[in-house]
Amino acid sequence: MKTLYLVRHAKSAWEEPGVSDADRPLIPKGVKKTKQIIDFLLKRETTVDLMISSPAVRAFETAKIVAEGLNYPVNKIKTDRKIYDGYYDRILDIIYGTSNEVNSLMIFGHNPTITNLANLFLHPGIESMPTSCVVCLSFNTDRWEDIPSNEAINEFVVSPKTLK
Repeated sequence: MKTLYLVRHAKSAWEEPGVSDADRPLIPKGVKKTKQIIDFLLKRETTVDLMISSPAVRAFETAKIVAEGLNYPVNKIKTDRKIYDGYYDRILDIIYGTSNEVNSLMIFGHNPTITNLANLFLHPGIESMPTSCVVCLSFNTDRWEDIPSNEAINEFVVSPKTLK
């Protein structure tokens, strides 16, 4: 069984003068909402074997918060530019190329790419993943490269609003 978590980064600062898109930080509200998501994940006894984040500050900061909350070593979070570049097929390459020793994979990315990726597996799909949203999918296979030939099981879609 393989489990895939798709996470949209937490709420970040917009239009800060002199700050590039890749360098936009999280805002306190984003951190708070992400901690609500962590509480949900802990209640579900979530464990993650591998976390891979976009290198953008807002995504990597979200990954660090989640890692700390789930007792995943922050120094083991990998970053991959393909997640930031905006093409879900490049993220699929990351997923399908993941070592089969990894049973649970968490990807931290951006909209609209992360929603488009989730909608490849969700039927019916979702309109848009809000900030701090997590989509959890499982696949009845032992090989990441076999995911395309396996039907995804929608374990949950959770966002801060759904927790209220």
